[in-house]
Amino acid sequence: MDTFDIEKNISTLREKVQELKRISQENNIDLSDEIRVLENKCLDMEKKAYTNLSPWEKVKIARMIQRPTALDYINEIFDDFIELHGDRHYSDDCAIVGGIATINGTAVTIVAEQKGRDIKENVERNFGMPHPEGYRKALRLMKQAEKFHRPVICFVDTPGAFCGIGAEERGQGEAIARNLMDMSNLRTPIVSIVIGEGGSGGALALAVADEICMLEHSIYSILSPEGFASILFKDAKRAQEAADTMKITAQDLFKFRVIDRVIKEPLGGAHKDMKLMADKIRMNLEDILNKLEKDTVDNLLKKRYFKFRNMGEFFEETSLQ
Repeated sequence: MDTFDIEKNISTLREKVQELKRISQENNIDLSDEIRVLENKCLDMEKKAYTNLSPWEKVKIARMIQRPTALDYINEIFDDFIELHGDRHYSDDCAIVGGIATINGTAVTIVAEQKGRDIKENVERNFGMPHPEGYRKALRLMKQAEKFHRPVICFVDTPGAFCGIGAEERGQGEAIARNLMDMSNLRTPIVSIVIGEGGSGGALALAVADEICMLEHSIYSILSPEGFASILFKDAKRAQEAADTMKITAQDLFKFRVIDRVIKEPLGGAHKDMKLMADKIRMNLEDILNKLEKDTVDNLLKKRYFKFRNMGEFFEETSLQ
């Protein structure tokens, strides 16, 4: 049975639990044993559903509209967040949110890809798909962080960079390439966290970092499973098969040394307990920042260079075996 079919059954059981609690309260009847049995059954079903999820099931979780967005985490984790706008060339791209804040008294610069929480906001945020001016805004803030010696924290959550005609006319490819080049040499610590979808160059443009983290049920890939299936199988309907082939889960990418750590999510996904998820991200950020700030900038740049160089060599070696 599919995980999401099990979720429907769990939801039905939870409704029965609430109904029993209401009957117990209204009629002064002790139904605690029956309620406990159903609650334990719900927990067992949830554990079963979210153990050994398939890559395609993780794709569906990463795309859930209920999943916390970058702003949800920013408002929960950081203090004194001040959003900054515009790329100083064209316009302000709402798919990229950026600004300055503090964490544990340390000033940081935040750059995040922001999806909407509903249809109206998704249209405003372009479904989390940045335009060139979004990446230029991101780089402007990173350069400002470098000037004032602030660590940069990136939240990655995008299906990919926007590929419309206007975006191409304004230099989408160049904007992404410029981010890759300049982030590789940015003289301040960089941490990137994939919180949902990490799609294509749109995600990589914010992920050239000293440490890359992924939430347990997030995905990170060269393109969407649908796009992969269209190219490789000539059939977008084979996206589930493509997801199994692509090795896009946090667990696979940690094994392949593409990322540095996997942050465990609450049972059922980050949307089940956003505050707990935010606390886990905060703990990991504090640990990473403490470690990175003990290093010299020159050493950080050297490690950053070899991190990505070694990643390429690792895949070259595995492909030859």
